[in-house]
Amino acid sequence: MAIKSTLTCLWVTLCAAGVTSIPLPAQAASPLPAAAPATAATAVSGYNQPPKNILDVMRAPSPPTPVVSPTHEHMLLVSWQDYPSISRVATPFLRLAGVRVEPGNHSKHDTPGGYGITPCASGFELVRIADGAQTRIALPADACPNRPLWSADGKRFAFENTTANSVDLWIGDAASGAIRRIPGLRLNPMLEDELQWMPDQKTLLVKTVPQRLGPAPAEPTVPNGPSIQESDGGKGQSSTYENRDTLGNQHDEDLFDYYASAQLALVDANSGAVTPIGAVGRYESLGAAPDGQHLLVTSIRKPYSYVTTFDRFPQEVEVWDISKRQNLAVHHIASLPLADRVPIGGVPLGPRDFSWRATEPATLVWAEALDGGDWKAKVPARDKLMLQKAPFSSAPLELMRTEQRYVGIAWGEQPGLALMTEYDRNKHWRKAFVINVDDPQQPPRLLWDLSTDEKYANPGAAVRRQLPNGALVMRQDGDAIFLSGVGASADGDRPFLDRLDLKTLKSERLFRSDKTSYEQFVAFTGKDANTFLTWRQSVTDAPNAFSRKLGTPIEAAAGEAAFTSNSVAITHIPDPTPVVRQIKKRLVKYKRADGLDLSFTLYTPPGYQEGTRVPTILYAYPLDYADASKAGQTSGSQETFTRLRQYKLLLLAGYAIIDNAAFPIVGDPKKAYDTYMEQLVADAKAAVDEAVRLGVADPERIGVTGHSHGALMTANLTAHSDLFRAGVATSGSYNKTLTPFGFQSEQRSVWEAQDVYLKVSPFFYADKMKTPLLIVHGADDANPGTTPLQSSKLYEAIRGNGGTTRLVLLPHEPHWYAAMESNEQLVYEMLRWFDTYVKNAPPRTTAAETAPR
Repeated sequence: MAIKSTLTCLWVTLCAAGVTSIPLPAQAASPLPAAAPATAATAVSGYNQPPKNILDVMRAPSPPTPVVSPTHEHMLLVSWQDYPSISRVATPFLRLAGVRVEPGNHSKHDTPGGYGITPCASGFELVRIADGAQTRIALPADACPNRPLWSADGKRFAFENTTANSVDLWIGDAASGAIRRIPGLRLNPMLEDELQWMPDQKTLLVKTVPQRLGPAPAEPTVPNGPSIQESDGGKGQSSTYENRDTLGNQHDEDLFDYYASAQLALVDANSGAVTPIGAVGRYESLGAAPDGQHLLVTSIRKPYSYVTTFDRFPQEVEVWDISKRQNLAVHHIASLPLADRVPIGGVPLGPRDFSWRATEPATLVWAEALDGGDWKAKVPARDKLMLQKAPFSSAPLELMRTEQRYVGIAWGEQPGLALMTEYDRNKHWRKAFVINVDDPQQPPRLLWDLSTDEKYANPGAAVRRQLPNGALVMRQDGDAIFLSGVGASADGDRPFLDRLDLKTLKSERLFRSDKTSYEQFVAFTGKDANTFLTWRQSVTDAPNAFSRKLGTPIEAAAGEAAFTSNSVAITHIPDPTPVVRQIKKRLVKYKRADGLDLSFTLYTPPGYQEGTRVPTILYAYPLDYADASKAGQTSGSQETFTRLRQYKLLLLAGYAIIDNAAFPIVGDPKKAYDTYMEQLVADAKAAVDEAVRLGVADPERIGVTGHSHGALMTANLTAHSDLFRAGVATSGSYNKTLTPFGFQSEQRSVWEAQDVYLKVSPFFYADKMKTPLLIVHGADDANPGTTPLQSSKLYEAIRGNGGTTRLVLLPHEPHWYAAMESNEQLVYEMLRWFDTYVKNAPPRTTAAETAPR
């Protein structure tokens, strides 16, 4: 089922074109030399490249990732193309209501939010789990397949393959590894949900490009009229959208209609026969009921908005009875109006977050807001949960009301069990309840009640399995369920598997990763809980699949596994970059000046001699916390297989890296950014002081870098502290008045907190920014708030005030940079900048002042 829920991720944790850098103008201070021959080679294309030792690591293949079949008989090892060519990234696209569409094949050009072009798999390897036997899947030449989708019976897998002219459907056989294309079928992935298995597991439900669609609407040579927007006086504090990706005129509307148009169809996986269902329409989300007869269909209707993206357009929600495909019976569920005035952080009015009940043939569940969709409103109940059964002729029933915002529901294998989760946005708090939707007299039982920032006590997520019809349910063992989580601890993450008795609410630890590796539970492989599959890696060992079997019960310390366990390697993936194993890393704990516990991972370069001070780079991404006690909790693991990307590649040039330094911003979420700058500088000073105290970092040679919200941090630290000799800020937002209706966790508008918006914006302190700052941005960044204009204007401001700066715009790149050429240019620029202003920077203090602090 592919019914969408914007808050689903909260169930577990509430959860980078012919580019050349723009030359520094002659008027600007301290220009870089024209070349840095000691650190870089020049590519013929006009892009620059870092040295060969760095290039070799960048171009080495990454370890594959496992995609396990629901029956756990097979898995596909999927190797991904890390960096596509700039020619692919530069493929022309249209910006249509928040979707970037390639007109040549109707494919999505990048992921939602502009986080990078949709990746291509470079290879599939079919592995039989019982004995590890492998079969290489023979993909077509120049293939660009995506993640394969297994049928629930494990007999087949399906995947999309993107070509220049179409997105094709391929089906693979698990027994032989043979694959075949369904001829004459062009998928339409513009609005997603374009491919899913039907409950019979022999048929695929697809969205296709209509056969008789015809040519796209031509842009008029003479405008049809002006582009007009109007407000009737009501407040419309929706989140900030990037105007260039929303619709702008009638021609944009016509293009949206054209490319969003889809024909639904059923594809027989055996014969390849294609049967259309329903009329051509603009279908957003689809979800088949467990009975295979009913289909939830959400369609987009007019009028459109030039302010919001397509997911806020008017919608019709219907249930189709497809048992009679030539004469569909349609049950109307809801008509949702244009939602262009949703409160910041709120939800639209009317039914939302639809899902089918997994253990009934066709029972629909959804939520409706009782607070106007505004989390700031004080109400006795925020949402109500509704239920309606086939044949949908009776009015829906109200199941229950939630004190806070409904997040989602997970169904048990047995009908009487479900877990319902709600979330308090202001407190960063979640509650999970055990409920029985069949017995309204049974009050909900509170299962979990904890901060969403809580890492150490996070219970994990329920282990789920697919029923024969494909519906997902929590795996049960009598009255118990199983939980799998990352296992955060003061010593780093140690993934675990627990058995939770829902009657006693007591957990039994079945498995926990040891302290010298990072091993994650993947799936049970037998009828009981004694055998299971893990994905294991260590600092020296590439990730591989292991089969584990529980042994006898043992005496165990709190938090440790209560059973012995033996393992057998199923795969034997080699190390693609042995030179990286020379890099050492360690967890470092320290305190902020106010006593807050912090940590970072310290990487030292190959051949590092303990006690030697080397040039160092700090990387961080500030996070917001409502509770100081949770802000200092350690996350991440030092036992993972080290891979180098972007700034970490500078380890190969002799730099140490202070990685993922904790940068908490603590306070009431309604006003945490009132003290943002003070906390930011305190976080940075604590990390720098500790790295210097350890004898690794040279206080005269420390740089700072960050991406997106971390780029804002970087620019602010160069403006408001003297801790760093240079900074590199990538794809940031530097003038928050350009995102007036909130940013990050700041929910106040600029008119409500003008001083805060000005204070956190380094643009307004450009006259104070004397620390050299390299600014990099993707020229096609679609992430709300981080338009390329942000970087261009900061560069102009620093340059105009006599600062040292450089602006590099990477053509065709979104928020995260995708192309090999762009990433090579980024590493070249970072290395050149830090070599000039950090590694080879002249001393600025006396020897006495550089003693460890």
